[in-house]
Amino acid sequence: MPMGKSRISKRTSSSTNSYASTATTLVFLALCVLGVWMLSSNSVTPPETTTRNTITRKEPQTTTTKSNLPAFEDNPGDLPDDAIKSDDEANDNGGKSQQDQKVAILPEISKDSIVDNGGDAIITDKQESSAEDLHGKESSEEQEKHKESENQNTEESSFTQNQRIEETTSEESKQTSINNEESEQSRVSEENNVENQKPNENIQMPDELDQEKRLQQQLKEDENRENTQESQYNEDQQQQQQQPKDVEMSNEEKPETQPQKEYQDESQQTQAGSQETQQKEDTKEEGNTESNKGTESNTVETFPAVENTVIPKESKESKKSWATQATQSANEKERRKDESSGNEGTYETTWQLCNLTAGPDYIPCLDNEKAVKKLRSTKHFEHRERHCPEEGPTCLVPVPEGYKKPIEWPKSRDKIWYHNVPHTKLAEVKGHQNWVKVTGEFLTFPGGGTQFIHGALHYIDFLQQSVPAIAWGKQTRVILDVGCGVASFGGYLFERNVIAMSFAPKDEHEAQVQFALERGIPAISAVMGSQRLQFPSRVFDVVHCARCRVPWHADDGLHLLELNRVLRPGGYFVWSATPVYQKLPEDVEIWKAMSSLTASMCWELVTIKKDKLNSIGAAIYRKPTTNDCYNQRKHKRPPMCKEDDDPNAAWYVPLQACMHPVPVDNAERGTKWPEPWPRRVQTPPYWLNSSQMGIYGKPSPEDFATDYEHWKRVVSKSYLTSLGISWSNVRNVMDMRAVYGGFAAALKDLPVWVMNVVNIDSPDTLPIIYERGLFGIYHDWCESFSTYPRTYDLLHADHLFSRLKKRCKLAPVMAEVDRIVRPGGKVIVRDESSIFREVENLLKSLHWEVHVTISKNQEGLLSAQKGDWRPDTYVDSS
Repeated sequence: MPMGKSRISKRTSSSTNSYASTATTLVFLALCVLGVWMLSSNSVTPPETTTRNTITRKEPQTTTTKSNLPAFEDNPGDLPDDAIKSDDEANDNGGKSQQDQKVAILPEISKDSIVDNGGDAIITDKQESSAEDLHGKESSEEQEKHKESENQNTEESSFTQNQRIEETTSEESKQTSINNEESEQSRVSEENNVENQKPNENIQMPDELDQEKRLQQQLKEDENRENTQESQYNEDQQQQQQQPKDVEMSNEEKPETQPQKEYQDESQQTQAGSQETQQKEDTKEEGNTESNKGTESNTVETFPAVENTVIPKESKESKKSWATQATQSANEKERRKDESSGNEGTYETTWQLCNLTAGPDYIPCLDNEKAVKKLRSTKHFEHRERHCPEEGPTCLVPVPEGYKKPIEWPKSRDKIWYHNVPHTKLAEVKGHQNWVKVTGEFLTFPGGGTQFIHGALHYIDFLQQSVPAIAWGKQTRVILDVGCGVASFGGYLFERNVIAMSFAPKDEHEAQVQFALERGIPAISAVMGSQRLQFPSRVFDVVHCARCRVPWHADDGLHLLELNRVLRPGGYFVWSATPVYQKLPEDVEIWKAMSSLTASMCWELVTIKKDKLNSIGAAIYRKPTTNDCYNQRKHKRPPMCKEDDDPNAAWYVPLQACMHPVPVDNAERGTKWPEPWPRRVQTPPYWLNSSQMGIYGKPSPEDFATDYEHWKRVVSKSYLTSLGISWSNVRNVMDMRAVYGGFAAALKDLPVWVMNVVNIDSPDTLPIIYERGLFGIYHDWCESFSTYPRTYDLLHADHLFSRLKKRCKLAPVMAEVDRIVRPGGKVIVRDESSIFREVENLLKSLHWEVHVTISKNQEGLLSAQKGDWRPDTYVDSS
């Protein structure tokens, strides 16, 4: 454009001026050409070129585990499909291939770019041409802008502009290169993770250097937190007084893709796998005192944390405040074992089948023929009680021929596979009473019983009509069914929101409890014999006996007094038997004896009602709520128990024909009825004292509430979604180490029932479990459990095995786990790393399929599934 202007100018100046003007124009043109050349030369690298070179460079591939997997938490995040295998997909190869699951992470590029099979971005010629046109346009505008300047100023301006462009472009190129390198490394890491993972492979935590640094940093932080626990707790207590009582923050308010810390305030969010985000979260935790009030503040300081989680651990101080079943039971059977010595992390156990008369129905503590032969008397059914071997058996129980996967609930209530429980004697004896019938390849259950041959539901409604105060599912939640038969009564009570602890002996009525469990109805093998039942005192809302064949009036009312021990003050005893409504001489005599006994026990006969449909009658008694009647009795028979007799002692404690007084202190358990169901499941019992330290180190009511929130979060964010468990196949569940029953409470909306086991050497929290409308039993896992083989779908063991190893070897315990779990059943284990690998190796030696294994910060979690494997050889009978 300057050339054009010189050509059309008027030639009015002198020749000297004309020559000078021409020289100036030539110099200016030369400078412009120089500037254009400099802009288009290699000295100024366009951003697009640098980006292309950076993207196309491939980083060396490594074989590391996916680094953004959470180390161990109750919401492990999006775990790989091949690392978590549900039982529905265990043998299914029809899913998506690993190649289909690859995700290439690339920096943003233009629409004209394409991606090849390796994930490299290729820049087209069209993009390069556009870049050159852009720089050319900028050069023309620069020349026009300085057309009036002198040559020297124009030259300096061009140099300055070129330098600025070069610096800016270089800086953008560096930043783009860094971003692209990070993106490429992330893409390669994900591709390698998918390619290297195989089906059934356990999830292992990365051992990379940055992870170890985070571990060390976390351990230091935990140590600092423990040192400041007391001051933190006092500060949190002051903050909690100013905070509204309702500190519950719904997990549903947060995106489900963000894992939650266990036992931690849900307002804190974490993002697994990102070190930078984790560091920010750690800073936020230290500074955010307002959001960590109440529930979280004390807990995080108290319990050692596994990354992104806190596993509850018992406080040492709390042991001084809580009695255990071992100390309560003065006559407890001594079964302490020497501590296991040496490293048992690797097992070379050669498992064999049990070679015993009981065969597939073997229950070690009930089928101990050697111990039974040594008994001096069987008058009180001592031969039906527990007589455990000196050492737990390590043999495996065979499976019945033709065994099939159990029918799912609720269909299982009406029918089961015949070959799973191949016994027909009960059908032959009780078939006319509609207990059980053989129907082709099934055993069917019409829902009847000796006292309700026309169905359990009619009978259940008949009882409530007789005494409306029973109020099934509201006032009455937990009952004890004595001599349950096949447990149809308990099976149909589920429709009234009632759970029944049903029991019957392993006797000539073949496999009745095994039928119940196969149907999906809770039951245990037990007998009213010479020892107390393994339950606390004053816990059952109703006790039921329908022709249960127990001689209540015999031995000074020994067995009826045991029911009095476990029945809640104000609770009901339902007795449906022939002495109530028949006039045979024997029945009349029994009725007179029972009337005298119940009157001396101060039980009120509320009503006697007859059911015309079933042609039976029921007498319903009520236990007193005060001691007035006891004090006014003329004849002190049965006598009151001694003051030092602990009514809660129930582990191998002989029966006594005496009564314990009713508690009168308003702060004592038993003076008030629990909250109506379902409110009672989440309400701390009124008798939990705030001055008493809870199991985890907080005041008991707060400890209870925190434990409930913890297990709700664990179940909803992890157990139901991330452990490869198909819960539609789960019905019978056992918590092998229940504390407050929080795990069972968190499952209350699922069609499952949970047997809560409180170990005899643990704090005696079983009364709390019953108070909240759940049930359980005392037990020592160094012995066998009183149930048939293959009767539970899922076992949950939270920090159990590390405690057991101090008293007994783990091999017999794992053999017991294998015995009571159904083929296809599962186990969830949470424990310390010192014992975790030993448990895992034992399960693998039993040919269990370990679906998930996560270990971090000396804590571990695994989910495993039992298969169909059985050994080929039997134990030598000699």
